[in-house]
Amino acid sequence: MQRAFVIAVNTSILVLLLVGLPAATRDQVGNLQLSSASATHLVMEWGLASAAMANILASWLLFKAPKKKTICWEWAAIFAALWLVYFFFLRGDIRFGWLRQSLLWIRAHL
Repeated sequence: MQRAFVIAVNTSILVLLLVGLPAATRDQVGNLQLSSASATHLVMEWGLASAAMANILASWLLFKAPKKKTICWEWAAIFAALWLVYFFFLRGDIRFGWLRQSLLWIRAHL
């Protein structure tokens, strides 16, 4: 039961951060974007880092069973990896042109 709860909470946080946060922080009228992109980036970075730290603290403080601790550590690793990808994407170190080219290639060959 606790395992399902941990998975449900982390999935909800992930959906909130990846879908809800950009939708909530974007204010657009027609083709004019009124919201600040830097505020969105800052909230996303803090949200991902906070979720990773919350999972680490939960594994240390709330759970004694090794399987439950492992689930928390796995989710912490997921949030930390997403934070790293987002950080390097914002710096311009990661570009997703390869993904676009791959999808175009797949579309042309199907």
